[in-house]
Amino acid sequence: MRKIIGSLFQSLDGVIQAPGGPEEDQTGFAHGGWVFPYFDDTLDEPMGRLLGGSYELLLGRRTYEIFAAYWPHNGDQPIGEMFNAVRKHVVTSSERPLTWNNSQRLVGDPAEAVARLKASNGPDLLIQGSSMLYQTLLPAGLVDQLALITFPVMLGRGKRWYSGDPATARSWTLVEQAHSPKGVHFASFARDGEVRTGSFATKPPSDDELALRQRQAEGRW
Repeated sequence: MRKIIGSLFQSLDGVIQAPGGPEEDQTGFAHGGWVFPYFDDTLDEPMGRLLGGSYELLLGRRTYEIFAAYWPHNGDQPIGEMFNAVRKHVVTSSERPLTWNNSQRLVGDPAEAVARLKASNGPDLLIQGSSMLYQTLLPAGLVDQLALITFPVMLGRGKRWYSGDPATARSWTLVEQAHSPKGVHFASFARDGEVRTGSFATKPPSDDELALRQRQAEGRW
């Protein structure tokens, strides 16, 4: 079975929208290109392992259209050469033609279609951007690994990649991490089962704490 790996450039407050340039997203987002001031070659090694291996792309429609308008014309860049060559699987209900080389549409219910793709033979599947995919794939337990590249900026508004669905609650374990002098943090996590909890308390709860818990339970807090 293939693994599904989610790769995300995110701000400190979880925004992933339009990291590549001011003109990338024309829907009114004010801070397009927010990763550029912080990018240097410190993270070339972990990013190279992530993007230079054997994989196929799994994309939502909007990320696909952004990539399809850019990468075929910028194939001289290392990532562009790779992205242009690999197979692209697109989760979309649109009938718009998929004109980028080696692209195919996933048909049917998105979670079921991705689950079938994951169970098929082939290399791992790499998600780039595609914030809406996570709203479907995380609750379904289909994402095996997350590579989060976090930049030291807060954007306030914009598309975020995580949802408030209780089904996304789970533990993750650190696989790899790296830091840049500019404050960029690369961290790769593998799925690690259910959320584990515990307590730092060393004594029985006081009467005050018990009263507080009662107010919380009754909605009077």
